[in-house]
Amino acid sequence: MPVGHSPMDHLDVPHPHHAAHTTTDAENTGTAPLTTAARRVLAVLRIAFGFTFLWAFFDKLLALGFATGRAPNGTVDRFGDAAWIHGGSPTKGFLAFGADGPFTDFYHSIAGAAWADWAFMLGLLGIGTALTFGVGMRFAAVAGGLLYVLMWSVVLPPANNPIIDEHVLGAITVVALALTNAGDTWGLGRWWTRTEAVERFPALR
Repeated sequence: MPVGHSPMDHLDVPHPHHAAHTTTDAENTGTAPLTTAARRVLAVLRIAFGFTFLWAFFDKLLALGFATGRAPNGTVDRFGDAAWIHGGSPTKGFLAFGADGPFTDFYHSIAGAAWADWAFMLGLLGIGTALTFGVGMRFAAVAGGLLYVLMWSVVLPPANNPIIDEHVLGAITVVALALTNAGDTWGLGRWWTRTEAVERFPALR
């Protein structure tokens, strides 16, 4: 053994084959890794979107007096009859009176239906939880994107733009958050990917 060399020295030097392989992988991706600042901004964006879904869920569940439990004249009836827990419908008002465009008849026909209320509320809760905690981001991307597109289709064309509105931007955003693994920063994404369920069924990622 040469003088001055430790038996462990070779562990610090990558094998030429491995180095070449790593370089090739980096070249194949064609993208640089996200900076810490970028990951943190995406994490804040993820949490903010998650909060909007969870807030909508609880507002409709309990009639907190923001979008639900507030009459057109400004009267507020918190925890009143508009609350879902008291028999109010989370979908009836918007679909029955706000729908406009080519799908008006369809949305009028399902306004207030029990299955539509349950699907809508479970969607808000599931998407909001996934985004807030950074788990099940693929679910959040698919379900959130679909929900945004459906809400976009309720009123066509949008009021302030012939095509694009906040629902389209929301759909694009939740997909981008999933593709950039935004749940790994300030979330439980890394832990979630190591769970047995996700390892067996990667679609849950």
